[in-house]
Order: sequence, then C-alpha cells, then structure tokens
Amino acid sequence: MKKISLGNWILIGMILGIIVGLFLNLFVNNHFIKDIILIDNVFYLGGNIFIRLMKMLAVPLVFCSLVVGVASISDIRKIFMIGGSTIILYLITSLVGIFIALTISAIFKPGIGINLSTINQTSNVTLNQTMTDLVLNIIPENPLNALASSEMLSVIILGVIMGFILIKLSQKTPTLNNVFKESKKVMIAMTDVVVKFAPFGVFCLMAKTFGTLEFESIFPLAKFVGCIILGLLIQLIVVYPFILIIFAKVDPLKFYRKFLSVIFFAFSTLSSNATIPLNMNTLEEIGITRDISSFTVPLGATLNKNGTIIMQCVAVMFAAQYCGIDLGISAILTLIFTVLIASTSTPSVPFSGLATLTLVFTAVGLPSEMIGVMVGIDPILDSCRTAVNITGDSVCTIIVALKNKSLDRDVLNNKKEPNKLLKDME
Repeated sequence: MKKISLGNWILIGMILGIIVGLFLNLFVNNHFIKDIILIDNVFYLGGNIFIRLMKMLAVPLVFCSLVVGVASISDIRKIFMIGGSTIILYLITSLVGIFIALTISAIFKPGIGINLSTINQTSNVTLNQTMTDLVLNIIPENPLNALASSEMLSVIILGVIMGFILIKLSQKTPTLNNVFKESKKVMIAMTDVVVKFAPFGVFCLMAKTFGTLEFESIFPLAKFVGCIILGLLIQLIVVYPFILIIFAKVDPLKFYRKFLSVIFFAFSTLSSNATIPLNMNTLEEIGITRDISSFTVPLGATLNKNGTIIMQCVAVMFAAQYCGIDLGISAILTLIFTVLIASTSTPSVPFSGLATLTLVFTAVGLPSEMIGVMVGIDPILDSCRTAVNITGDSVCTIIVALKNKSLDRDVLNNKKEPNKLLKDME
C-alpha cells in the first residue's frame, strides 16, 4: 500500500467515486439514503472540506512564494520578461484552442438536426460583472480584502510590488525577508499534509458529481458534448505535447506521467484555484523553481483558460447552427475577441463558464436563452475543461522556466531527486 504513489491514489479515488456515483444515480431510488444522507451530506461535506482546505492554502502559498521569488531576483527586468512571455504563451494557446473549436464545429455541425424541446431549460446563469469591473478589480482598494477574497490577479500584483520593495530595502529589512522565507516553507509543508487527503476528497467530489448528473440532458446534446470533448482532447494530447517537444525539447510522456495526479485532481474539483497548491508542488517535483511557478500558475488560473474558451466557441457555433444564423467574418472576429476577454473574467464557481457565456452570446447577437439547455450537462464539461485549463498553465510554465534557466532537466528525467533541487536553491 505504501508503494502506491499519491497520483495513483487520486486516480483510484476518482474511479471509485465515479462508480459509486453512477450506481447511486442509476440504481438507488431511496431519496433519504441517496440524496439526504450520502450526496447532500457525506459526499458534499467531504468534498467541500477538502476544496476549502486547498483554497485556504492557495493565497498564502502564492503570495509568500511570489514575494520571496521576486525579492531574490536582482535583475528587475527579468520579472517583466517572465510576465510578458507568460502572457504571450497563454494568448497563443488560447488562439489555438479557438481555431480547434471553430474547425470542429464547422465539420461536425453540433447544432444541426437536434430537438431541444425535451430538455429542461434553466436560465439562471448570469454573472453580474462587466469588463470595466474586471479591470478595476485587479487593483484592490483594500489589500487585506483582496487576500481574503482570493482575487488572484490582485494577489499577484501585491506579491510583485512587495517583492520589489524588499529588493529596494533588502539591507534594511532582513527580518521581514526571513519572515516571508519561513512562511513559504510553512505553507509548502502544510500543502504536503493537506494533499495526502486528496484521494478521499476526490472520491467524494466524483461520487456527488456523477450521483446528480442529469443523463436525460446529455443524450439529446451528445453531439454538442462530443465536439467539446474532442476539442479538449486535441488541445490536451496534440497541442500541448507539440509545444513541449518543439519549444522545450521535453518528452510529453514523462511530463504527463508526473502530472496526471494534477489533471485528475482538477477534473474532480472543477476549480483552477483549488488546484494551484498541488500544481506548484508537482511542477517543483518536475524540476521547476517556485520563483517561476508561483507567478505563472496563479496568473494562468485567472487568464489562461483554453478549456473554457473551447467550450464557449463550440457553444456559440452550436446555438448559431440551431437557430439557423450564419455568422459572418465580423461576427467570428467578435467571437474570438469576446471569448478571450470573457474567459479572464470567469470565476472559480459552479456554472462560471456558462455565466460568462452570456457576454459572448450577446456580443455576437445570439439569444442567451439557449444557454439554459446546457446547465444539466455543465458539471461533466466543467470537469473536463478545468483539467485542460490547468495543464495549459503548466505547459506554458515549463517553456517560461526553460527560457529563464529555471528548469532542471535532470529532475524531469528522474536523474536527480526534487529535494536535491530544493537544497541547491537554498
């Protein structure tokens, strides 16, 4: 039992959760046992306690790692180079995702020949946040409130600014420097403890998701769901490996072998933010220093959402085809621009991808009521796109780390233990 890795335990927990959830969904009709005792209490409580623990760790871990990472960089220009190259990579992978989604939609036409009258429609998927609010919220009025609210862009800005100040006052504030360094070590140790409970948390989350999945909503939309999953798979097993091979000379199989536990975890939690601590830990085991991952991973959790973009593009084409609307070049360009903006405003809450989709539908002139038919199938799609989102963050992190000489290939190739990397850093 001790020889089974954490990644394999997470996989076991996910599979068992799916099996238990499907069994309850399909064969258990006792409302009290199925819904009240198991789904709404045992599984809900177990899964959400674990997610809250991971989210609890995310902000202090990211903030302390950012401050320490920035403060340790003598050349300030390197920070802007890291930030600029990261954002460019995220933009490129997002544009590739858009191209894949539009191509698949044009070939398979998911909106043609279906009947939506049999699907229960729910339209309560709005998000009360404008693009202006998004920009303004990046700069918090109250730094403590930004930390408490887990506003990752604001946390990144605060961490970078604090790091800059510590560089400037390095000789005058050695005690504060040590406080952040020690705090970072404490948060890493806490993360190591909490992630040991990941298999149980993943089991509960999967059991609840598949125990409440509305299959009657999936079957009429099977073509639509298939197009989205196909697009996500192409991004995951074609685009990302291509990037690793061409730009980093990294064996994708070695990367995915070490990264599968993060993918399974993201699939189960449906939250990029909750995955940040495990993602950063895993990247360090792969050989990437935290001064890079503490910046790129939380930034990606906010800005880089390739999976969400693919879903939203397919959803727009699906609705246009169903309504018989021919989107011209101008509408397609509007779609591309809008999904790039809308994806950055997608919060880490249930139905968030559908919520920001209203902005996209409005921009291209489609009826937002069409979004209501997608609510029943969103849990499974949300799991898939979250897994793709966080994988894109890590692939881009590898490229940025390689460019900044912060990737230890010996660790990635199993020629050196990751704790040796930590000793080298210290």
